[in-house]
Amino acid sequence: MPADIVIAQTTIDDEGRAEALARGAVEARLAACAHIDPPLKAVYRWQGAVQAEREWRISYKTTRDRLPALAEWVASAHAYEVPEWIVLPVDGGSEAYLRWVAEETADA
Repeated sequence: MPADIVIAQTTIDDEGRAEALARGAVEARLAACAHIDPPLKAVYRWQGAVQAEREWRISYKTTRDRLPALAEWVASAHAYEVPEWIVLPVDGGSEAYLRWVAEETADA
């Protein structure tokens, strides 16, 4: 595998903010690409009450090396007090695609 590729995810309650979080990370070469899923319903407990909100999930394709910088950037750009941040390993895939992710996230 060309690099250690991961998918990092967060959610946000506004489509425009989702696009800004996706675009900003790609422009900064912290992610090769970011997918924004259609709105979904999130049900969660926050500050002692059950909440239900519409959110957009952003999935970043990046390398494990770029992950700390991406996590820091998302935390600083995110509107939530405690944004979702999970990381999923990529155990395989097209070598050409994985190489492209590594190349697009290399330090400029």
